[in-house]
Amino acid sequence: MAEGGGFRAGHQSLLGRTVIITRQRNQAAEMAAILESAGASVIYCPTIEIVQPDSWSDLDDAIHRIGSYDWIVFTSANGVKFFDRRLGELGLDVSLLNSINCCAIGPATAAALASAGASVSVTASDSRAEGAVAAIISHCGGPEKVTGLRFLLPRAQVARELLPTELRNLGAFVDPVDAYRTIKPKLDSQAITRLLEERRVDAITFTSPSTIEHFADLLLSPDLAGLLKGVFIGCIGPVTAQAARRLGLHSIVQPESHHGEALARAIIEALAGQSSPGHQPG
Repeated sequence: MAEGGGFRAGHQSLLGRTVIITRQRNQAAEMAAILESAGASVIYCPTIEIVQPDSWSDLDDAIHRIGSYDWIVFTSANGVKFFDRRLGELGLDVSLLNSINCCAIGPATAAALASAGASVSVTASDSRAEGAVAAIISHCGGPEKVTGLRFLLPRAQVARELLPTELRNLGAFVDPVDAYRTIKPKLDSQAITRLLEERRVDAITFTSPSTIEHFADLLLSPDLAGLLKGVFIGCIGPVTAQAARRLGLHSIVQPESHHGEALARAIIEALAGQSSPGHQPG
């Protein structure tokens, strides 16, 4: 599903529609504002909570050796937030990164770095590991120029291994370190389940595989696909969409650009294209 679709942000095309956002409220303000400006009612149901890693030791060690790295790659705004937080706790400043190349995966990550005061050398518009590798290769001047370079990856405690694997395949040295971890918050599963059983939800937004998996755990339904029948499943990118399909979910909406604003607009396009509330998407 392409983003945009010609629907203006202020157009009240979603009056009477309800969208569940599974991202934390402080990270979903822009997404919610776009949906609400189109007339939708937004329900927050954050299925992950971002907390510090079990140990800071690996990240601390990498920070103290920052000058030994050629690149630092941030895969999310959360990685930036916790990296910057740890710098402050160690009495250091983000200017420490000025001596190395800095790659941000996705515009939200780049914005978080800019807000922290860091310079961004490369922003991968494709918010996947594949996009980051391509952007780094392009910046370096070819795959052979990546050989021998040292990369630091501050990331989630549980993360895909594709990015470090691809960089290592190019001959780079890669240190993935834990900068944060995700846990399941306590939520009222009965209230959310009741809304779905009563067919009062039109769309749900998911921004990572973890948000989908935790949402499925929250519902404890023997028939997840049946419970979500008629609900658009908004997935921020292909990795998240793949996780949804593994759980048997359909009616997947995916924007061309992998960020919250684009996802909100793709949801607007999908819902506004229905003939009326209650229509079952195919």
